[in-house]
Amino acid sequence: MKLRLILLLIVIIAVPIVFITTLRMESEKPSITIESMPDSVGASGEILLKISDAKSGIRNIKIGLIQDGEETTLYKKEFSASSLTGSGYVLEEPVKIIIDPKKRGLSDGKALLRVAASDYSWRDWWHGNRAYLEKSINIDTKPPEIEILSHIHNITQGGAGLIVYRLPEPCLKTGVMVGENFFPGQAGYSKDQTIVIAFFALDYKQGKGTKLYVQATDKAGNCGKAGFPYYIKARKFKQDIINISDSFLGLKMPEFESNTPAAARSSMKDIFLNVNNRLRKANFEKIAEIVKKTDRILYWKGTFSRLPKSANRAGFADHRSYKYNGKIIDHQIHLGIDLASVAHSPVPAANKGRVAFTGPIGIYGKTVIIDHGFGLFSMYSHLSNIAVQKDQILLKGETLGRTGTTGLAGGDHLHFSILIDNVFVNPLEWWDGVWIKNNISSKLALIKN
Repeated sequence: MKLRLILLLIVIIAVPIVFITTLRMESEKPSITIESMPDSVGASGEILLKISDAKSGIRNIKIGLIQDGEETTLYKKEFSASSLTGSGYVLEEPVKIIIDPKKRGLSDGKALLRVAASDYSWRDWWHGNRAYLEKSINIDTKPPEIEILSHIHNITQGGAGLIVYRLPEPCLKTGVMVGENFFPGQAGYSKDQTIVIAFFALDYKQGKGTKLYVQATDKAGNCGKAGFPYYIKARKFKQDIINISDSFLGLKMPEFESNTPAAARSSMKDIFLNVNNRLRKANFEKIAEIVKKTDRILYWKGTFSRLPKSANRAGFADHRSYKYNGKIIDHQIHLGIDLASVAHSPVPAANKGRVAFTGPIGIYGKTVIIDHGFGLFSMYSHLSNIAVQKDQILLKGETLGRTGTTGLAGGDHLHFSILIDNVFVNPLEWWDGVWIKNNISSKLALIKN
């Protein structure tokens, strides 16, 4: 009986000891995961890591950067453990490291990131399991060099331009800043991938005081900027009054009524104001989304054509005041040229390009948008029908549809627009062969393919 009691006591004591010993002798190493890490680090760079050990908990973490045989400590932390079980309290630790090369005395060039972590296992004479991770990284604190290749840039308010420049290194983002507007620059026109072209524009509001420069951001996040010679010609735009009649409202507003909020349907005038403001803004946003994607192919060549045998009915950037019952009720800007011919006239593609969009766009009605490459688009609106499909390649002069009265058009005509990225510009420039030669073709001729 006494022997049995002793044996039972030994079992009661031994089993927990064996269990704890087995648990504490676990051999699984801590896990080191890189959540985010750039290949190159510039003036400042961020690395996100996650260290975890689900069994015995994290004992310590050390992160260093080795360059030219010397190690710079970026992060070091010891973690406490339970005095009762000896296990670590922390099972998972997110680590955020800001690398400031200048502050840490790092030089440009290759470096090695080394991460070490250990846990509270009793392995290795109570030092625990150890995990290591090493990854190469490049320190680059120099901004990209930008070499401007085109030297004459004359731009009219509401007009377009082209710049050619060279980037010796690949960049994540590059282009032309025009005031607050950014126009992407793209390689691909030349076989030399260091040569970049960028179409850019002054919108109708941007005059002589607008600042223009090229910028480029490399893989390390360094941003370089370069000015270039330019001259801006200011322009005044026509002031126009559009009389809104009850017959016009009765003719056009019913088709917009279902898409008008109930609060704005108390009268035909209210529906018109909703269409001319809220819907117009939504249409601009839709167009901007359509033209975000552009082909790196310069499809077009020579002057852009206009609707044959047509007369101008409204000009680019006309400042319109809308009058109803003798009172001005709204103001808007007309961002295109209205061309009128005979009803249902065939509409030719102004130049070669890929059809980027076909379909209705609110106030513009049935619309076709053509991508001419590198951010240059033409837009054809108020069509009565559309004769082309998305992604179809159109040659200059091919019929894409017929004029009409869809959208907010009061009579049969074509609303024709040119866009540089998401900025509407004056189509008159693109109908002018001399302007194209001086401002576009001569610059592209600088590039040797």
